[in-house]
Amino acid sequence: MSEWELVKQYWDKSWHYQYHSLIRKKELHRKNGKKIKHLDLIGNKQHIVTERNQQKLHYQLLFRMLIDDHGNYYHEEMMEERVAIVERDQVVDDQEKKIIDHSHRPTIITDETRSRFDYDRRAAVQYAERWWNDANPAYHFFADNDCTNYISQCMRAGGAPMTGAPNRSKGWWYQGDNWSYSWSVANSFRWNLSGATSGLKGTEVSDPRDLLPGDVICYDFEGDGRWDHNTIVVAKDSQNMPLVNAHTNNSRHRYWTYEDSAAWTPECAYRFFRIG
Repeated sequence: MSEWELVKQYWDKSWHYQYHSLIRKKELHRKNGKKIKHLDLIGNKQHIVTERNQQKLHYQLLFRMLIDDHGNYYHEEMMEERVAIVERDQVVDDQEKKIIDHSHRPTIITDETRSRFDYDRRAAVQYAERWWNDANPAYHFFADNDCTNYISQCMRAGGAPMTGAPNRSKGWWYQGDNWSYSWSVANSFRWNLSGATSGLKGTEVSDPRDLLPGDVICYDFEGDGRWDHNTIVVAKDSQNMPLVNAHTNNSRHRYWTYEDSAAWTPECAYRFFRIG
């Protein structure tokens, strides 16, 4: 039996016991009156690395869930990058790849000239749906942490103007093989939204129900003042709560609170931004 067949067999037998994130997700949906009616697990083998007496199999695992939202139905999807270790024809370990956090960068300096821009929400959401589980080759892909790069691409697809180039600490922009900190770093992106007076900027609201598709949610998972993650609202559920798309982990139509994430803590802080 091949290493990949061993891993698939392992998941067939044990996923419902050992996949803790799915347990958290089921509890989150139950709390909001929803149910996971059907789940598909789809694996995609990438490559195998042999080290001494073991093989490390790198693969992607797609979770596709049918959600019953008070009689309305939608699909939620999530992709994980995983590594399984096989020794002597047995899977001895299987874990999600660790994400390296490169988000600690200087807060950006904003422009002084005030301006407005027309934001095409539909175009931003269409882009978010097209690329939620893929990388647009027109942009650099950040393999370790692509969440803010993906959100910036969505904002750009919606018509947000770029300002500040070529100063990486100023504005929000992408140009060839260079980009601002706020384009790719979660902490800088969040402060740019609230501090910018030109280019990409947002208006903070207090209630997630006030957000529209195309708006942005920022996350400080540990409540320590450093912002870790960003998502884009792509739809609303039956209670008018946001469903979001994101990279790292790639997610589609995920409930906005992220309480099912291993990174989430009870100290998590949120900021809600209307764009445009």
